[in-house]
Amino acid sequence: MILIKLGGSVITDKSEYKRFRKDVVSRLCREIKESGKSVMIVHGAGSFGHVLAKRSELHEGHLRNDQINALAIVSRDVRELNNMVVSELIEAGIPSVSVPTGSCFVMDDGKLIINDTEVISRYVELGIVPVMFGDVVLDRRKGFGICSGDSVMMSLADLFSPEKAVFVSDIDGLYDRDPKTANDAKFISDVNENILSGIPTETTVADVTGGVRAKMRAMLDMCSDGRDCILVNGTEDGRLLSLLKGKDVKCTRARK
Repeated sequence: MILIKLGGSVITDKSEYKRFRKDVVSRLCREIKESGKSVMIVHGAGSFGHVLAKRSELHEGHLRNDQINALAIVSRDVRELNNMVVSELIEAGIPSVSVPTGSCFVMDDGKLIINDTEVISRYVELGIVPVMFGDVVLDRRKGFGICSGDSVMMSLADLFSPEKAVFVSDIDGLYDRDPKTANDAKFISDVNENILSGIPTETTVADVTGGVRAKMRAMLDMCSDGRDCILVNGTEDGRLLSLLKGKDVKCTRARK
């Protein structure tokens, strides 16, 4: 089984509130279907979650009462996005169901707690793909917080031991600087702890989950001797399909 995260940067325009990239998502779903691989899917919140969540500081926990309405709006918006992703998966011939992170699970001081995997496991046994996503989640200590899609990926990797974890983004992989603002940014095909420590933490758009550096941190934490963790560009036609079929493509692999 392959665990795939469709990043918020590739399924939405993160610079514009609630802008869904339907054509891109539709193509990625078709590529997943054509690969013939057994998958579990997670997606990011993108502009359906980060913009308002950052403005209202939902990632900091329950600080004040005026955050409550923002929590409700973000929860609604990311479920709207999830419904669109699930619809594209079904249209591509992949039976899929929504498993809303914030409705099914809780966090404890920012760590996602999945004590009961029966619902997810039973869907998989039936040949149905469960689709989880970055969400506002109740937190036992902070009241609530933001659970990123990367955190969901880490939890699912621990529970289901996928052969690969693939993170689909809007860049070719990891660079030493932001390639969207630095023309001489250098591409990094393999990353380890030492390399990651030298990567800056700045992000160029609203993002309450740490951006690409946090993604690489999650990938390194998910690595094992038997598991590849890969960051690949989903805006390039056919690249995800080629990767899933085992072909060499431009990407960044996380290595212990």
